[in-house]
Amino acid sequence: MYDGMSRPPLSTPARRRRARRAAAVACALSALLSTAGCGSSRSTGQGAEPAGSPAGFPVTVDNCGVRTTYERPPARAVTIHQHPAELLLSLGLEDRMVGTAFPDSAVLPHLRKDYASIPELAEKEPSFETVLEAEPDLVYGGYGSAFAESEGRSRKAFTDSGIDTHLNREYCGKNRVTMQDTYAEVRTVGRIFGVSDRADELVSDLRARVGRAASAVEGAREVSVFVYDSGDKAAFTAGGKSLGTELIRLAGGKNVFADLDDVFGDVSWEQVVERKPEVIAVYDYAGAGSIEQKKKFLLSQPALRDVPAVRNKRFVVLPLTATLVGVRSAYAVEDLARGIHPESFR
Repeated sequence: MYDGMSRPPLSTPARRRRARRAAAVACALSALLSTAGCGSSRSTGQGAEPAGSPAGFPVTVDNCGVRTTYERPPARAVTIHQHPAELLLSLGLEDRMVGTAFPDSAVLPHLRKDYASIPELAEKEPSFETVLEAEPDLVYGGYGSAFAESEGRSRKAFTDSGIDTHLNREYCGKNRVTMQDTYAEVRTVGRIFGVSDRADELVSDLRARVGRAASAVEGAREVSVFVYDSGDKAAFTAGGKSLGTELIRLAGGKNVFADLDDVFGDVSWEQVVERKPEVIAVYDYAGAGSIEQKKKFLLSQPALRDVPAVRNKRFVVLPLTATLVGVRSAYAVEDLARGIHPESFR
């Protein structure tokens, strides 16, 4: 088992197999994206474009404190967590994906067929060795746990094995997350894979989707919303730095815990009662209880009986993946808007 220290080089046969595959794919990409030949040697001069690089490369990306220079688009990507996988599929990159892991919820309908065609490496985060067996040239993680050092999957460990990494920008710092982060993430991934035109088109589509939902509720009364992620002794909810808070705002509502200075955090049930939410957004994901169980719990609590959302049974269900930086967040705005202001969609 990998112990978290710098990993020794892969065995010579494995390295040779990966090098041959990478060279073949690189030649194909170069033929499509550049007039340069594949047989030229790569330049090692700083700032010089390596011979045979596709047009627009090399590309340098600063990501969560890690600077990576891509001399050509990745050809064998592994995604850990569902939202990075759906983003790559939305960019039409299924032919460059060699593994996925940790599905959180049902895949977007129009992506299901392509998603099912990608090998699933593990139900949760795969081991370092399992990822290596897929021979990726890039690992793209959704949550910070994708690169958990304690489990031997640190970004340094991958780098030491010649594999690039990228972490969803939502986990790069402690700033408030907005839809602009979603658009920026799409464009960054588009640059990395050499499909900036597709990324721009996808961002335009996502912006239009958000704009239609926001326009539908424009001028409507702001409705108070409580996010229920999980918890019984206390409520685990979305705070002011979460993307969920912005999604609620765009949908014509206000997160009653927008003053919580964090992405997520615990609040007391007494605080929930005091803030009298009119709607409860219930986050749905594997391992946290079913939606039916969550609703039953909320409806059975005597202390919550007079909370407007509970009294009127006003719930909006959102997959957790829809509240993260990724393509689903644009869809979540419409789902929320319909639940918060159903009168605007009749």
